[in-house]
Amino acid sequence: MSSLLAEGDLSDEVELVWLEDLDKLDYVRQALDKLLRKQGVPTYARAGRLIGYATLSAAADTAAPDSCFYRRRVFFLLEHDRDSQPDGPYKVAAPSEAVDPRTLAPGKVGAKTERSQNRVQSARPMHTDVPVAPTV
Repeated sequence: MSSLLAEGDLSDEVELVWLEDLDKLDYVRQALDKLLRKQGVPTYARAGRLIGYATLSAAADTAAPDSCFYRRRVFFLLEHDRDSQPDGPYKVAAPSEAVDPRTLAPGKVGAKTERSQNRVQSARPMHTDVPVAPTV
């Protein structure tokens, strides 16, 4: 999924809100959901747990001219992800829609890193053209 997101899809993002401590997470899954509101905690109807979400600018447009929904990015994890099952299916590697949360910023897709792939404990991007977001 992360490779399918284009930064143009994220141009209305103004903030990423995190509900959990990112220092404990090697990766998060990201998806674009169609939601009724631009801001606030989104209604979460996926499996797993909500880790964070994007808020949109007041000027953000709906997903389509005849729609009342906004495209907002949500970040989540499933029960079989590495944070819950360190020796599970993602002991090495990560799901296709997963990125290192340290590489995320409003309007930025994020990247897979050696950390998200569980190759070494660093946040260096696997691709040199993708900058790492500073930790807060």
